[in-house]
Amino acid sequence: MQDFLLRERQGVISERLRLNGRVLATELALEFGVSEDTVRRDLREMAAAGLCERVYGGALPVSPAHGSLTQRIGFAADRKQALARAAAKQIAAGSTVFFDAGSTNLAIANAFPAELALTAATNAPAIAAALIDKPAVNVILIGGMVDRQTGGALGAKALRDMEQISPDLCILGACGVDLEAGITVFGFEDAEFKRFATSRSKRVLVAATSEKFGTAAPHSILPVAHCECLVVEHDADPTILARYRERGCRTVLAEKTN
Repeated sequence: MQDFLLRERQGVISERLRLNGRVLATELALEFGVSEDTVRRDLREMAAAGLCERVYGGALPVSPAHGSLTQRIGFAADRKQALARAAAKQIAAGSTVFFDAGSTNLAIANAFPAELALTAATNAPAIAAALIDKPAVNVILIGGMVDRQTGGALGAKALRDMEQISPDLCILGACGVDLEAGITVFGFEDAEFKRFATSRSKRVLVAATSEKFGTAAPHSILPVAHCECLVVEHDADPTILARYRERGCRTVLAEKTN
């Protein structure tokens, strides 16, 4: 009987996550007529099974940003290109910009004008290859062991290389974006490198497709309040965007795709 009730509660929680994008342990405890500890155990079991991501006070849907870099490049390519065009306009001539690994960031590297002079650093070989074709760009490749999942160099060597750079702008890759959970990613070492890269940078920009909003991955990078600019799709909810702006995060809308 207990197993049946557990499965029933978890089924309801999964449906709430699908419909509302977030659940709170206090509300679920009242609805189910059980203790908050019971609900928290349910959420822990669901998180361990990859069905949700635990956050303070409840849970969020798991970020959809799974797969290798090659797989992610092929997903929503037109929407990422629209985000890239909007993000490219935030890059100032003569600045030093760090391009974090990621499929959207690769699109940004391809999108800005070839004549825009800047110094670009990246831990992603694919992004470095895109930048090297732009004659006005000086490219710094951050080295180390390349992680196949992220497409970027991670670990001690990458951290030492990053320590030598103080970017004006960090174009940060993200798996999940949420007002409370902040900017999150799946990999532990990826999160460590991203946190250090943002700490070295004057400004942080995140460009993310709509699917990533209101979701979370296991490892936190920074709160949304530390993200100076958030580039979003043209149809993003104005009410939600206003809440990001209240946290000090400037929002930029991409163009509508055909």
